[in-house]
Amino acid sequence: MKKLIILSVLALTVALTVALTGCATTGSASPSEKRSLVQSMKANTLDKLYAEKPDVKKQIANSAGYAVFDNANVNVVLASFGGGYGVVRNNLTGKSTYMNMGEAGLGLGLGVKDFNVVMVFHNQAALNRFIEHGWAFGGNADAAAKYEDKGGALVAEAIADQVTVYSVTENGLALQAVLKGTKFWVDSELN
Repeated sequence: MKKLIILSVLALTVALTVALTGCATTGSASPSEKRSLVQSMKANTLDKLYAEKPDVKKQIANSAGYAVFDNANVNVVLASFGGGYGVVRNNLTGKSTYMNMGEAGLGLGLGVKDFNVVMVFHNQAALNRFIEHGWAFGGNADAAAKYEDKGGALVAEAIADQVTVYSVTENGLALQAVLKGTKFWVDSELN
């Protein structure tokens, strides 16, 4: 039990460090600089996804639009929480909508994980619904172990309600089985 408490405190400390470091990189930046950072994250994420799953490039080109989010997630025994940012691209209009995300959940887990999510919207209704309502709820069970270029990078895929979702693990160490809710909302500062 004592080891579990120590591991929980260590995971929380690492999580707070990751969260504060992430905020520090964009906290004092201008909206223009923040948009540029989000676009850079999007390009890097898509490059990594295309390297692992080249067919996704054609899928995105033929879709109504897509979203790319960067997310940091922390699991401490029975609780999971995380947050991030991203952009939705409407392929029909060419418009980009900058958004934020936050998540919380209950379940068994321990660790910190930094990952990116790519969502491909197969029709305009699914894209519009996401931008206007932006709520997702679901279960999540995974194991990830990666740090920098070492460990097992994971690309997971899920399809629901005219949306294909790809999750690309960046780095971190996490073992989790969590039921969580994720809220996405339009970033009023960047739009």
